Amino acid sequence: MTDWYESRIERQIREAQERGDFDNLPGAGKPLRGSGEQYDENWWLKDLVRRENITGVLPATLALRKEIDDLLATVVKMPSEQSVRTLVGELNQRIVRARRGLVDGPPVVLGTVDVDRAVRAWRERRGLG
Repeated sequence: MTDWYESRIERQIREAQERGDFDNLPGAGKPLRGSGEQYDENWWLKDLVRRENITGVLPATLALRKEIDDLLATVVKMPSEQSVRTLVGELNQRIVRARRGLVDGPPVVLGTVDVDRAVRAWRERRGLG
């Protein structure tokens, strides 16, 4: 006969299972959110922003990250190619300032946005390219 040892934690889990504390939990039987998606090192930050709805009070460097993430959706709404170029140019200036540490918030390692790529996306979405 083998000796069986149940730790305090294991005992608490077993007792909770016996009481039914884990029955009918939200999300039971559903896949984990984000499974099968490409890994994003800032997943925790994006989840915090979404969960806490703190988009209006983000430090400037974190707001830049969000603006980059939302850029395609913003660009397709622009009325002209020149407005896209202006928007991306201003965004790139703010990214450079953030990389130099001239804005509030945690340090950032962000690359500038390719203006021509943004314009191509704008053209494709409008059926012009």
